[in-house]
Amino acid sequence: MKPRILHTLHRLAAKRNGRPPLVFVHGGYVNAGCWDANFLPYFNDLGYNCHAINLSGHGASEGAEDLHSYDLDHYAADVRQLVAELPTPPVLIGHSMGALVVQRYLERASAAAAIMIAPVPTTGLWGCSVQMAHKQPDFLVEAMRAVEGKYTANTVRVMREVFFSPDVTHEQFAAFQPLVQDESMTAVMEMMAMAWRLPKSNPKIPALVIGGELDALFPANLLHFTAAGWNAETCIIPRAGHMLIMEPQWTAAAEKIDHWLGRSLS
Repeated sequence: MKPRILHTLHRLAAKRNGRPPLVFVHGGYVNAGCWDANFLPYFNDLGYNCHAINLSGHGASEGAEDLHSYDLDHYAADVRQLVAELPTPPVLIGHSMGALVVQRYLERASAAAAIMIAPVPTTGLWGCSVQMAHKQPDFLVEAMRAVEGKYTANTVRVMREVFFSPDVTHEQFAAFQPLVQDESMTAVMEMMAMAWRLPKSNPKIPALVIGGELDALFPANLLHFTAAGWNAETCIIPRAGHMLIMEPQWTAAAEKIDHWLGRSLS
């Protein structure tokens, strides 16, 4: 697979803590800026070198013209390209689709540890999509408006209810809006059909699965299915939604990850 020019947010710590670097992988329909709102400065201040990748066709990375041809293996190759530039194996932290990309990367490589935040369920998107169509019949139409940047009052309402908890502030949702972009239909269709993919063996590394109690997209009761395949610790953040990395509950999630890293990497 030919390497692409990828844009990565590099945040190097002023005073290193001696632990592995952190590589952050964003979810579908957004770019790496979702990490820069809270997680990158938080972990950078704790002494971690932080690297948030824009996957191919996302943010300022090249490949937008071929976006719909990329599958999860393409995205995993992007992560391999970044990891190859690092001096030591990193901790991989993925959100939503990004958690699945981390898992796909780990089918061929290893890491110091893996953290999967609000991961795509092991059964894929199909079941969740059916439930969402029942709960939010306007979701697909309003999501496409959001991708095009054409927000109406109903677009704002639906996107807030699907991706965030009721506690999200106007400022936090406003920061999310410009990050929304188109996603590869190849990758989306692959995630729809995950239930038919044969399971792969996972490397024996420390793993944490974390999600929001009020996640309307991927319900918290599905987290243990992902955790089971990794012998991972599971944590549910009270009152948090799907985009818990950008809403008021982000501090609880970040503190949990910090404490877990302290135990797992010592």
